[in-house]
Amino acid sequence: MNKSDLLTILSKHSIKYDVCEHPPLHTVLESKKLRGKIKGVHTKNLFLKNKKNNFFLFSCQESTIVDLKQLKKTLGLGNISFARDLYLKDMLGVKPGSVTPFGLINDQSNEIKFFLDKKILYHKKVNFHPLVNTSTVSLDTNDFLLFMKKNNKLVNIFNFDNYTIENE
Repeated sequence: MNKSDLLTILSKHSIKYDVCEHPPLHTVLESKKLRGKIKGVHTKNLFLKNKKNNFFLFSCQESTIVDLKQLKKTLGLGNISFARDLYLKDMLGVKPGSVTPFGLINDQSNEIKFFLDKKILYHKKVNFHPLVNTSTVSLDTNDFLLFMKKNNKLVNIFNFDNYTIENE
């Protein structure tokens, strides 16, 4: 699935969204140049794996400091590291710098466990790349959650303040 397919699915679900086209963004620092042009909470997305080839996607506010050692310990993930580019392409259908929870739609067998930062829920709008890092999609946070549910994707709400799952 690509950007066009994703936007078509959003429309089929009657989910309103805005798309901002921009130069490729690979880091949070690069994306901060667009502040003011794109409303809503801005995110960073970490695609991780452990030695047992279990995969995890964490989507959090861009300012969140993520302690991988604490994640591993609290969630019992074992030794985790960033997943290699090959896994990004094969499992999420994205290239480095384009990691997004929208990529979970390409995970047909639901192998990736998804965690969403609780603080994102405090914002009316959320922003993610639509499978490429040359655009940003803004949509209501509740519509994003609805989209995930309609596509059979479990969203684990994660609290990065105390490293706990709020609900599953």
